[in-house]
Amino acid sequence: MKIWGYWATLGWSILAYLAGQVAATAIVLWWQQGNLSLLARTPYDGATVTLSVLVLNPVTVVILLAAVRLAKADPMEYFALAWPQARDVATGVLGLVCLIAASDAALYLSGQDLVTSFQLQSYTTAINEHWLPAMLFAAIIVAPAGEEILFRGFMFRGFVRSERPAWPGVIATAVLFAIPHVQYDWVGVVQILVIGLYLGWMRLRSGSIVLTFLLHALFNLEGTLETVARAHYFSR
Repeated sequence: MKIWGYWATLGWSILAYLAGQVAATAIVLWWQQGNLSLLARTPYDGATVTLSVLVLNPVTVVILLAAVRLAKADPMEYFALAWPQARDVATGVLGLVCLIAASDAALYLSGQDLVTSFQLQSYTTAINEHWLPAMLFAAIIVAPAGEEILFRGFMFRGFVRSERPAWPGVIATAVLFAIPHVQYDWVGVVQILVIGLYLGWMRLRSGSIVLTFLLHALFNLEGTLETVARAHYFSR
């Protein structure tokens, strides 16, 4: 199987992501009727965030699929769309639970909120705008699927080579995974970086992004449940 080189992998990834962002921005502007001031005032609006996710990720995946086709490779193999073994699933879920517990404990003990303003605002506005089901689908299914195909699928395949140590590639994909999450403060970005490292390790261990998608979706689901609790039961 032909695999794109390091720079080509990075180039295709940036192209795919930027194309997705451009498409998402165009749809959001159309939805907001070209009102840039409204978009600037409400960047975390639930409908806006949902539309962005629902457009960005499919466009990104389509371009990455085209790149794999140009390499004359099998997308299932290139993206590591293989079923994981049961022991890897068990290890992955248990590790994720421990990681979330440790992260939440560290935030609580340091006086930080477990739920960010981005999560809270997007959730509450989605309720008010009757976009909650679409936002939940986007956050728990679409975003993890698109991000895993990009970072632990396409990028991982290009960066982690059998003839070289794997960890530089795992670290690089985790850093690149954390960078676009500008909606969070530095604490949130560090959390995303740690999760990216963990997902990269599970991708390396299992050889499957089906598993990393499952773990990513569970992570987002847990964050959503914390947001629901914060909005309805622990509001200040």
